[in-house]
This record gives sequence, C-alpha cells and structure tokens, in this order.
Amino acid sequence: MIERSLADWLAYLEQLHPSAIDMGLERSREVAQRLGLTKLAPRVITVTGTNGKGSTCAFLASLLQEQGLKVGVYSSPHLLRYNERVQIAGVEASDAMLCQAFAVVEAARGETSLTYFEMGTLAAFWLFQQAGLDALVLEVGLGGRLDAVNLVDADVALVTSIGIDHADWLGDTRESVAFEKAGIFRAGKPALCGDLEPPQPLLDQVALLDSPFYLRGRDYDLSVGEQGWSWYGLNHLGEVLRLEQLPLLDLPMENAALALQAYAVLQLPWQAQSLVSALQRTRVTGRLDRRMLNWQGKSLTLLLDVGHNPHAAEYLAQRLASRPLSGKRLAVFGLLADKDLPGVVAPLLSEVAAWAVAALPTSRTRSAAELQACLHNSGAQVTAHASVQAALEAQCVQAASGDEILLFGSFYCVAEALDWLARQANGGVQDGFAG
Repeated sequence: MIERSLADWLAYLEQLHPSAIDMGLERSREVAQRLGLTKLAPRVITVTGTNGKGSTCAFLASLLQEQGLKVGVYSSPHLLRYNERVQIAGVEASDAMLCQAFAVVEAARGETSLTYFEMGTLAAFWLFQQAGLDALVLEVGLGGRLDAVNLVDADVALVTSIGIDHADWLGDTRESVAFEKAGIFRAGKPALCGDLEPPQPLLDQVALLDSPFYLRGRDYDLSVGEQGWSWYGLNHLGEVLRLEQLPLLDLPMENAALALQAYAVLQLPWQAQSLVSALQRTRVTGRLDRRMLNWQGKSLTLLLDVGHNPHAAEYLAQRLASRPLSGKRLAVFGLLADKDLPGVVAPLLSEVAAWAVAALPTSRTRSAAELQACLHNSGAQVTAHASVQAALEAQCVQAASGDEILLFGSFYCVAEALDWLARQANGGVQDGFAG
C-alpha cells in the first residue's frame, strides 16, 4: 500500500463528502466513539465568537504555557500550511503526525461520511489524546452548537463577540447567532462572554445550564489609555483580581482581557509579571500583523489583517485611527462572495487614500469588478488588478517611503501576501507587529 503524503490526504479529504459544510454532530460523534476520543486533557477551553477567536486562543495558550503546562491548540483556517491548525507545546504538528492521524480516522470511519473539517478535527483530537496534554484550547470553526469541535465538553467556554456572519448557517440576527454560539456551554461549567450586550438566547442558555457566568462590563473589564491598559476580573471564588498599568499590546486587548478572565477561573497560579510577559509575547500571523518592507529603495510598512466582516472592519478602523500616519495609507483588498461588502468597506473609507482590489484565488470570491464598483460608488479612489499579488505590487510602486499598505479582507488575501513576501529576494523584509 502506497502511503499518502499530507497533500494527498488533504486532496482526498476535499472530495470525501458531498458538501464542504454539513452542520451536525452525529457523524463525528459516531467516529469519535469508535476512536475512544473522550477526555483529551485535564483542562479544555473552547472558544467561539464572530471575531477575536484566534487571538483569544493565542493569548490563552501563552498564559497556560507560561505556567509550564503542555498545551494543545486547535485553530482554523490556516494561512500557508495545514499544519498551523494543530499545535502541541507551541510546535505545529508535522506532516507525518497528521498523515498518521488521518489514517487512523479513515480506518475508524468505515462507511460514515465526514467533511474535510470533521476529518481534520477528529485527527487533531486523536493527536491531542496521544500527546499527554495538561490543557487544550479549541477554536470553533463555525457557530458552536453543531460544530465538530463541540464534541468535546469544555471545562471553560468563551464567546468573544456576537455579530452577523455566515448568515446562511447561523441565521441573520444576533439572537440566532447567540443561540448557536451558546451551544458550547456546559452545565455547571464556567461560561464567559466578551460581548458587552449579549442577546437573550445566550443568557437563557446560561440560566438553563446553571453555569457560572462571567460577563464583560459586569464581572470583568478593561480600560485603555495612551500609555497602557488596566484589567479587573473575578477568580473562581468571586474574589476581585486587578492588573494595573499594563503595557499596550499589538493584538486586541479586549481579547487579552477575556483570556485573562478565563485563566482566572482555572485555579492556576496568579503571578502578575508572568501573566504580563505571556500577553506581550503573543503573536498571531495575519492579525494586526505589521511587516517592514524595503521595496526598490523605499521603506514601506505592510499591515496584514484577516478581518472580513463589518465588526472586524470597524475594529480595524478604530485601531488605524488611533495611530495616525505621517504618510498615506493604501489598501489591498479582496473579499468572499458571502460577506457584507458595503459593511466591510464603509468603516475604512476615511482611513484609506487609495484602494487596489483583486479577486481571491477561490471560486467563492467576489470579482474585482464588483469590488471596484462598490468602492467607486462610495467615492473611493480604486484600481482593479488580476491578482492580490499584482494589487500589492501596484501599491508598492505607488507608495512613498513612510507610507503604509493595508492588506485585508480574507484569510486568502493575507495568505497571498505572505507567499509574496516569502518570495522577495531583496532580503529587506522584516517581521514586526502593529501597535
């Protein structure tokens, strides 16, 4: 029997099920039971939300690893390598590990049909169970209640924010989205919410399950100033904890605050300096991700962000407004067809001097012509290009030293930029992060 490479496995997974998304836990649960996947770690933290899942998971992993714990992290989607989705003790799973896990799941599933995401999730779970973890951080793929990640009971469940996205699957109201996301809560287990105004269905689920509930603005919160930020929250006994005058972070501090509250209820050591150090070290590729680029003798800043819905665009606009430029800001933008184009564009119109748009390398993309028409009708200066990389190069040509190029709108968009950066032969690319 010829062993499959990781690329072979991923190609196989893509054609395994009739539809890419097929919500429900029955198929995955059946296979998980055959594999004996039950308690994957002594502490399981599950994170869902419209925005902020990735950085919240990263903050949590950093806080837990700072205590010397062996931590697993499951996230999606990936940017450049599938391996990014499965991390054990801060290291991505190797091709060989993933291939072995896929083979185990394939053997166990029999005639049960699984989607690409379901196969990947079960493979990750199998690897985590083999790894002897102290803690596991799980990022929900879509929604919560019917997502394959929800097969595992969370010891602590987090909802970062609640907005409209994936309306075909989660409904087109905040109430319907909240109901789906509250599906990760478990009876009697801590439930946390970073949304300042959670819709009633989420509150109803908390009451039904009699879960200890920690709500931003009531039980924990943060305040941000020009020179630093502060946090307060509650431990598992209801005692108030405070961290004062923390250094400003590159990633959203709202998500750091939620991660701190989750850590606070896990009954782990509370040492302020180690917690601050863990937060400061946290990085997430493609989220407020700043790169310095030497392009044909010009020093340019490239800011990458995977934000792709109105809530994320509004947050990005706020961060940009808080950091004025001496030069101008140019945008490179692409968006999937199922996203709210006017809603994503509107918050950023005042922050961007000129736009370059392109279709994304997927059949799900909006066309460059559609993006260009929307921006033109909004009064923006805009040009259309054959690819994201062509749009990026065009903005590099147009930019002057000290200008910033903002590239956002999709994981696909950021992945294209990262691939382009990796292929630059001038040696002038340096990693950095936005403040």
